[in-house]
Amino acid sequence: MAKEQAGNESAPVSDQKRIKSHSEDKTTYQKWIESQEVPIHNEFSIQNLNKIEVGDWKRLGAKGAFVMLEAVGDTNSAYVLEIEPGKTVKPERHLFEETVYVLSGRGATTVWNDEGAKRTFEWNEGSLFAIPLNAWHQFYNGQGDKPARLYVVTSAPIVMNLFHNTDFVMNNDYRFKDRFDGREDFFSGAGADMPGRVWETNFVEDVRTFPLLEYRQRGGGARNRRFELAGATLIAHVAQFPVGTYKKAHRHGAGANVIIIQGKGYSLLWEEGKENERRKIDWEVGSVVAPPNMWFHQHFNTGAEPAKYLAIRWGSKKYPLFKTHGERAKVTISVKEGGNQIEYEDEDPQIRELYQSELAKEGVELNMPE
Repeated sequence: MAKEQAGNESAPVSDQKRIKSHSEDKTTYQKWIESQEVPIHNEFSIQNLNKIEVGDWKRLGAKGAFVMLEAVGDTNSAYVLEIEPGKTVKPERHLFEETVYVLSGRGATTVWNDEGAKRTFEWNEGSLFAIPLNAWHQFYNGQGDKPARLYVVTSAPIVMNLFHNTDFVMNNDYRFKDRFDGREDFFSGAGADMPGRVWETNFVEDVRTFPLLEYRQRGGGARNRRFELAGATLIAHVAQFPVGTYKKAHRHGAGANVIIIQGKGYSLLWEEGKENERRKIDWEVGSVVAPPNMWFHQHFNTGAEPAKYLAIRWGSKKYPLFKTHGERAKVTISVKEGGNQIEYEDEDPQIRELYQSELAKEGVELNMPE
């Protein structure tokens, strides 16, 4: 026994096993974000992305913070990037996808491959775009008096945890020419109208004002538009619902970052069979919430203007990553027919009662069908 203890004087054997086990429980992605030494916000939801704490991000020469929404797990992740007035972020490339929403400010991004042909496009508050896979890119703040703040959703957890080699992920020189061919108009904003309310593009100047299409199946006068961006597996959609209305409850897989881009209201989220444990999340412009895997969730507009949200998520029709397209398609089919949507007539009466109470507080009239 004395011989066994001689090489382990710093801690008892049982403690050493516990410490080692705790370290090994962390994924490659978790270890990597901790190494960046910026704030990590591990929350169920964020009230306002424009107000969360950021810190000096030495790797990028900017300010930033990671947003680890509990419900997305390791399917995807996000970070806030803040660029100081007139400053430039250090260039980088990597083997994970990034979809970017501009929370505030205006600026530009330059994208290039090793051939050297650089393409620069300007963005402003409300812009949405994706960085082509493993292309060099660099962000600039075009304002000399105000910071710019971006919300970036990434596939980094899946990619880093799969290869568990950050050097391979961050310093790989392979050029995905099918993702970015360097043409001059790559980020021009031009797009193609596709079936299923899909707009295929590489850049949307302002998703808050982009024309939406009727989406009756989701109820409450809903309108919607989907975006396939830069050949990515991460996509986005914008949903709108009028004053005095709310959308039908539905459920789907994890990974949707739901960002409020207009209006105010709240969401209810619950696990099937646990209706008495519903979570109510109040939101405003800048809020973000992620519904947990296959939890029912329902969005309510309590404001005096139409409510809109942007969901950055999995679900590409062109490049599906998970075998969940069929399940997501069921979000417009009643649970009574084997789908994942609860029709208004089948919902718990307490849901409508709560909504009427919340509307009364705001002085807004109910505009729902009987």
